[in-house]
Amino acid sequence: MEKCKRDIILKDCGCTYEPCSKKGKCCDCIKYHRDMNQLPGCLFPPEAEKTYDRSIKYFCEVMEKRGYKLI
Repeated sequence: MEKCKRDIILKDCGCTYEPCSKKGKCCDCIKYHRDMNQLPGCLFPPEAEKTYDRSIKYFCEVMEKRGYKLI
C-alpha cells in the first residue's frame, strides 16, 4: 500500500478550520462529514468554506447562486 501523502495534501487543503485534526487526512475528513450528513470544506468555494457551514443544503444554495443547475 502506498504511503500517506499528508504533507503534499496539506499544501492544497482548502479547509480553514484551524483546530481540525483531520486536515490533510482526506479519508478521515470525508468519513467524519459523511457521518454528520455534511460535505467536506474542500468542496466549497473559498468564501463559502469560511462560513464553516458544511451542510448539503448550503452547498446547493451556494452552487445554484454560482449558476450551477442542481437536480
